[in-house]
Amino acid sequence: MKTIKIEIPDLVDISEFEAKMILASKFYERGILTMRQAAKVAGLSYREFMEALGSYGVSFMNYPASEIGRDVKNA
Repeated sequence: MKTIKIEIPDLVDISEFEAKMILASKFYERGILTMRQAAKVAGLSYREFMEALGSYGVSFMNYPASEIGRDVKNA
């Protein structure tokens, strides 16, 4: 996994988890990462990440039909 260092002004009160969650949810929303990949970035299980997405204004149904089929098959 790639590591990126980002400097944030002190006036921004944000935890490392919150920053990871914002980044992961935006990457998922834009189709850059799958839900499983984004969950890993955020440090959450697939289910925890899916449940948390609503708090970030992102729908969990934001992935291609091919992935839905794979998830159903794996269920």
